[in-house]
This record gives sequence, structure tokens and C-alpha cells, in this order.
Amino acid sequence: MTCYFIPNSLAFRPCRLLTGITIYLISLTTFAQTRRFESEIQKFEQTDAKTPPPANPVLFTGSSSIRLWDNLQTYFPGKTVLQRGFGGSNLTDVRYYVDRVIIRYQPKQVVLYAGENDIAAGASADSTYDRFVDLFRYVRKRLPKARFTFISIKPSPSRRKFRPVVDETNARIRRFLARRRNTDYVDIVPVMLGQNGQPIPELFRADSLHMTPKGYVLWGAAMQGVVK
Repeated sequence: MTCYFIPNSLAFRPCRLLTGITIYLISLTTFAQTRRFESEIQKFEQTDAKTPPPANPVLFTGSSSIRLWDNLQTYFPGKTVLQRGFGGSNLTDVRYYVDRVIIRYQPKQVVLYAGENDIAAGASADSTYDRFVDLFRYVRKRLPKARFTFISIKPSPSRRKFRPVVDETNARIRRFLARRRNTDYVDIVPVMLGQNGQPIPELFRADSLHMTPKGYVLWGAAMQGVVK
């Protein structure tokens, strides 16, 4: 028997047997860390109150790689995009705020970049994959007609030691999405590696983690035809 805390709930559920996909445990520490993004989510809501968001957008969400994507709209001319990346979020954070950063906008397409911070914080490929699947299933249940697009976890130079876990996680997510309808897996890893198989330095800022405009140009090119 296991007691567990459900994201988007303010109380522990009674103990029960777990069935189906592994339900990952969310500790009180993780809950406290998640709450640190509350101010960013409230800013989204304040912006929406002043300027109503577009109907049925292509919604980009996830970690700072989405948050820092300057001039996102210019990469997808003729498309209605909405940028809702926040903090240095991980999959648990996106799952916690899913109703407020995804579902409420009723997007026609969800574009997600997340998982890198999970792995950097010590999550295994199994755990990161389970978190992704849990988020995907929640979104698919509530937005059954929305296209779901995942941008593969990038090969950040500063996180080179996590590369095996990143590669395994990417492979598992790719196989999972290949068996689901109305989904995309955008593999940005090959275009970010040089002939030596290492990340191309000029695609990254001085921190060797966040991307330069050149990196985003490659991402935008890789997603042409994918963003609907």
C-alpha cells in the first residue's frame, strides 16, 4: 500500500494500490520547489487578463529553453503561437501547473521541451520517462484532439556526464510517441552536434547550457512542417 501526493491537489489521497503506469512519488520538498514558480504562472494569468490570449494556439511550454526563445513567433510565420515556458522547470513542474499553462488555453497543438532539468537533478531515464508519460496522458485525456509535439532533450555541454541518460530517455520517449496518433518527436540532437560528435560550441551561451540565437535557428528549421 502506498500513500501519494497528486499534482494539482492540496491534500494527500488515501492509501491505495497503484496500478498501470508507475505513479512517481512527489515529496514535500519537490512540492515546495514547484511552488517557487507560482509567481511566474500568476504573471501569465495577469497578462491574459489584460490581453486575452489567442484561441486555439500552438502552445510552447516547458523549461528555460522555451522561456528564452526570443521572437518565437517570427520562426513560425502565419501560425498562432503562445509561449508559456517558465523558470528552469522540469516535467514535475509542468505536470503540477498543467491546467494553468496548457489546458486552460485549449491549444490545438502542444509543443513541449522538458526533461533535461529532471535528469540534471538526478532523475533516471525510467523516472524521467514515467513523468513524461504521465504528463502526456493527462494532456491527451483533457485535450484529445490536440497535437502533441516533444522536442528531444538537447546535448548541453555543461551536462555532458548525463548524456547516456539523456540518450536513453530520448529513445524511450521517441518509441512511445511513435505508437500514438497525432504526435511528433522532433529530434534536434543531430543538428546540434559537430562532425566529432560533440555539441557545437557556438550554439550555446557562456554557461554551456542555454542556447544562442544560432541554436534557436536550428530548432526552428527542424520544426518547419511540424508546427501546425
